[in-house]
Amino acid sequence: MALVPFPNKTSQALDDPEPDWDDHEPESSEAGKMSFLDHLDELRRRIIYSLIGVGIGFGVGFYFINDLFAFIMVPMQQMLQNGQTLIYTDPSEAFLLQFKIALMAGVILAAPIVASQVWLFIAPGLYSHEKKLAIPFVIMSSVLFVGGAAFAHYQVFPVVWRFLGGFTNDFLTYMPRVEPAFSLYLRLILAVGLTFQLPTIVLFLARMGMITPRFMIKNFKYAVMIIVVLAAVLSPDPGGVGMAMMAGPVVILYIFSIGLAWVFGKKRKIPPPEEA
Repeated sequence: MALVPFPNKTSQALDDPEPDWDDHEPESSEAGKMSFLDHLDELRRRIIYSLIGVGIGFGVGFYFINDLFAFIMVPMQQMLQNGQTLIYTDPSEAFLLQFKIALMAGVILAAPIVASQVWLFIAPGLYSHEKKLAIPFVIMSSVLFVGGAAFAHYQVFPVVWRFLGGFTNDFLTYMPRVEPAFSLYLRLILAVGLTFQLPTIVLFLARMGMITPRFMIKNFKYAVMIIVVLAAVLSPDPGGVGMAMMAGPVVILYIFSIGLAWVFGKKRKIPPPEEA
């Protein structure tokens, strides 16, 4: 019986110009050498840099606080009756409102910095070809977060605000306080902005070969159930209007993410048939 020589990696690399990445260890051994305390120190560093970015954005937002204040209050004012305004009952409430608006603006402006710090934290454990996703990850994450915040401002919040304020009758007079109104607005902005990150997460996982379009299609009904449950938890109104306004676009983004996984997902090589 003739002995078949075992192919070495050198000859395999020469014969196969596109090696299978699944068989390779990460080229950077930095992640393997880092201890648990080193990971905590790296996480602390990334959090500090993110907070510095948010602080800079906060300063910019506070400089333009009057414009931002008017931008946020206009949709709230439009839902009230003629001559009616939002009220506040605590002396510090108006000042704290401006502080929160500037902080929200700082978070939105610092979205690229925060996304880059998240990437830098997970990058040491990635393959070299996966690290090339840094720029698309940061850009896509930032654009989707800002887009989700804009969608919440122009579409979701007016619908929820009109619904919740539409129960006035002969016995009830609607006199909304500005602090609860802004809390509702802020929760919607953050919730929709974060849920709009779904395509970014799917693209990242698909490029690493962790999920496939077939897997996403097969588990579509479970994904819809999870999206609806999360929308119900994150939605600030009990009537279901906010849940529907949040869950609907995310389901559409899930379908769009299936296309992203199909176009940009990792292509698995089919091994050649063995010769007899």
